[in-house]
Amino acid sequence: MKCIYCGSMDSKVVDSRQNEDGTSIRRRRECVVCGKRFTTYETVESTPIMVVKKDGSRQAFDLNKIKIGIMKACEKRPISMSSIDRLVGDIQRKVLNSLDQEISSTALGDMVMEGLKNIDEVAYVRYASVHRQFKDINTLLDEIESLVKLKEEMTKKEDK
Repeated sequence: MKCIYCGSMDSKVVDSRQNEDGTSIRRRRECVVCGKRFTTYETVESTPIMVVKKDGSRQAFDLNKIKIGIMKACEKRPISMSSIDRLVGDIQRKVLNSLDQEISSTALGDMVMEGLKNIDEVAYVRYASVHRQFKDINTLLDEIESLVKLKEEMTKKEDK
């Protein structure tokens, strides 16, 4: 590491500590030439993931936007913030573990809907109505009917 005081490329690590949130390592270094100390931080380098929107435009993946959308769908529902945070974390892991540099907004929305389906049916329908852009009441009814059928099938499996 290059010394910030004399420019020498020869330094040694005197102390290393993990950051409080575990995302970086703080290193105290000492220049072998001038003897002065300085601090560096080591973090994991991540490649930006782009979201391909329906119109073909691209935007940087923003976990906060997903969380806000989920929170709006869950508004006035008995859903804890820890459940929402778990869902957001699950989505983040899926996106990062896919190793793709791009993901479609449709695929992201489907991940959110799949997670909400397991948390709260009303929040699921709320989110689906925006994500799938229901044109009329019949498409909304079709979505609700498919949700009811799925729930009945799951109940039958549990009873067996």
